[in-house]
Parts: sequence; C-alpha cells; structure tokens
Amino acid sequence: MSKTWLRRLDTKAADFDVALESLLHRNDPFDATVVKITQGIIADVRDRGDAALCEYTARFDDFKVLDAATLEISSSAREEAFQNLPSSLRQSLEAASKRIQDFHEHQKTLSWEYDDGCGSRLGQRLTPLERIGVYVPGGKAAYPSSILMSAIPARIAGVNEIIMVVPTPRGEDNNLVLAASHLAQVDRVFRIGGPQAVAALAVGTKTVPRVDKIVGPGNRYVQAAKKLVFGSVNIDMIAGPSEVAIIADETCDPSWIAADLLAQAEHDESAGVWLICWSESLMAMVFDQIQMQLESLDRNAIARMAIDTNAVGFIVANENAAVELVNHIAPEHVEVLMEEPDCISDRIQNAGAVFIGRYSPTVIGDYFAGPNHVLPTARTSRFFSPLGVYDFLKRTNIIRYSEEAIERSQKMIEQFAIAEGLTGHARSLTIRNH
Repeated sequence: MSKTWLRRLDTKAADFDVALESLLHRNDPFDATVVKITQGIIADVRDRGDAALCEYTARFDDFKVLDAATLEISSSAREEAFQNLPSSLRQSLEAASKRIQDFHEHQKTLSWEYDDGCGSRLGQRLTPLERIGVYVPGGKAAYPSSILMSAIPARIAGVNEIIMVVPTPRGEDNNLVLAASHLAQVDRVFRIGGPQAVAALAVGTKTVPRVDKIVGPGNRYVQAAKKLVFGSVNIDMIAGPSEVAIIADETCDPSWIAADLLAQAEHDESAGVWLICWSESLMAMVFDQIQMQLESLDRNAIARMAIDTNAVGFIVANENAAVELVNHIAPEHVEVLMEEPDCISDRIQNAGAVFIGRYSPTVIGDYFAGPNHVLPTARTSRFFSPLGVYDFLKRTNIIRYSEEAIERSQKMIEQFAIAEGLTGHARSLTIRNH
C-alpha cells in the first residue's frame, strides 16, 4: 500500500497565499453541471410530483417503488425498531437525546415588549414554524445522531410537525435511523433522498407535504437543491463536506492528533483535514501515526482519499499565527489540543464549534456532548451559526401607537415620506388629524 501524507504548507513560503486560497475553494458544490442537474430534478418533481419521486428513487437508490405510499415508513415500524434495539444501544441513544435536549433548552427565548415612555408600545413576538423538513444522509453511512440534532431543537421551539426524508439504498431501512426518528418524535418519515427529496419538501407532492424550512446536511446535490429552493422555503445553511482544523503543541500525544484527523477523514472523501502547529517534529510524528492508524480503519479507502486530496499540515510561526490562520479558514470544527488551550481558544471567532483541551475531541460533539453538530462549513462560519432552537422560530414586530404618540412624531415622519417622494405615506398620517 502506498504511503499517505498530509500536504505540508509553510506560512512563510512565498506561494503560501496562493496555495491556501486553492485549498479554501475546493469542492465547489455549485459548479455548472451540479446546478443544471439539480434544477432539472427540482422542475421534474414540481411538474410530476410522486411519479418523479418514484423514478428517481429507482434510479439513484436502486429501490423500485410501485406506489408512492410505499415511500413512507409507518410510525409503528419506527417504534418497533426502537424497542428492538439492544438495551445498551437504546440507553446510549436516550442518554445522547437527554444531553441534546438539556443543552438546547438553554436556547429558549421569549416574546418581549416595552413602553417607550412616549405613548407607544413596541416589541417582537416569537412563534414556531408550523412544519419543518429534516434531511438525513443515508448513502455512505447512517446518521441517527443528525436526527436528534435536528428534531429535538425543533420540538423545543414548538414546531407542530416534523417531516423527515432519508435515502434507503435498495430499500433497506436502517433500524438505528428508524429508532432515532421515533425517539426524537418525528411525525412522518419518507424513504427518499437527494435533490428530489429537497424538492418534494419545498414544493409538496400528493404524498409528501410541503414544509416551511428544510434543515440538515447532505451531499453537494442536496446542498445545491437547498440553495435553489431557498425563497420558496427557508433553509438552515449550505453545509458542504465536513472539516476539522487542529491546533496542537508537543504536550499532546501525536497518536491522539492522528486519530482525531482520521475520525474526520472517514466521513467523506472530500472531508477537510488540517493540522496547525509550530513544531516540525510534532508534524512528522503525526504523519507517521496517520500511516499506522489508517490500516486499521473500516473505512480505510474513504479516509485515505480524504487525506491524499484534502489534508494539509500547516507550519506556523507561533500561537498567534495559528489563531490568525484559523480565523481566516473559518472551519466547521476546531480542536485546541494544548496544555494551556484557553489563551488560543478565546480568540477563535470563526468556527462552527471549538473543542478546548486534549480531552475534547470532535467526536464527542458528533454524538454526546449536547451542542448541535449541524454546523457551518466551507468558511461559512464567518456568518452562519450552528443549528439551534432559534432556527425554528420566526419573529414578528409588534407596534402599538397612541394618538399622543403619533402626534408627537407626525411631522418628522411626514418629512421622511415627502423627501422620498411618497406623498401617500404622508397623507396616511395627515388624515388622522382631520
């Protein structure tokens, strides 16, 4: 077997900026071919509804469906899957669910109003979305954890109905996925994936109800579909391949660092895997550990491809340079594996999640810590946030003006309206004085 190495970049090299920008623009999910294919599928589902869903399910998932009703998985089947789990696995799922719920309960916010002291009362009313769609990947691996991360915050927000879609290659249901959907109180589950599932949620078919918002990770066709339907429905974010940036010093065992890098690499061949340090010897030891540990992974081929194509080891001058680089890359996950991690972690502003200290690997956030693992990727942590309760609430402004208040501000408002050439706006106030 050929050796797999992280590509090495030195921040002091003359071509570093060019190499970094090339890295950050990898795997564009919105190239012309992806967009064209996705647009066609969305249009087809809009035009032909369930018939198109059945055809795409047969083509992409090798699952022939004679009747669209077969696409739905009954609530009794999902409950049975939960009850039939090995007791230890069921307990782990329940424990993770409890921790996710406890964390997201802290995100609850309330409607509010205040009197301005001049005769008006102002505020915002928060109301939950009526119906949301959860996309759960199901191709290369099963992700029951993503169901908990998406549905539990929605329930806490007060969403009335949760619709879930998940691809089932060859029509084979994953019992752990079904069990998680039962535990998370998902209302309806459909065996569909890809852009056709996003389209169904966005436009609605005879079988699949239309939703108000679509959340959850997926491949580049799924993300392209989410972007294309945005406006007809809301979406959480555009989430690309998973990624981790690890800042480490020599106090951390190189085998731990390598294990954390490979844990991310086994997600997907396009996963971003980045090590940032200021020690040449630590970098070399991590490289060696990657060679050793790769051979024992069940998903060896996927991890190897990710390391070969997307992994980079950055040599930086010092801790300050490491922080500057991370904030520029804006990764999904950042691990700070140092003896004194707080001096760096407190200055990281652009990241979906920050894991602080040598005993805080990304994998605890994937399953059990409680904070959401649906996170912004591909530098979007500069402006997107993790999925949360707030994603399932909408805000409505509340304005109550008294006669006294409108008289006090009338002339100023009229000036604004006339300056903008909107005399009808001004009349809307003037007429109230007659």
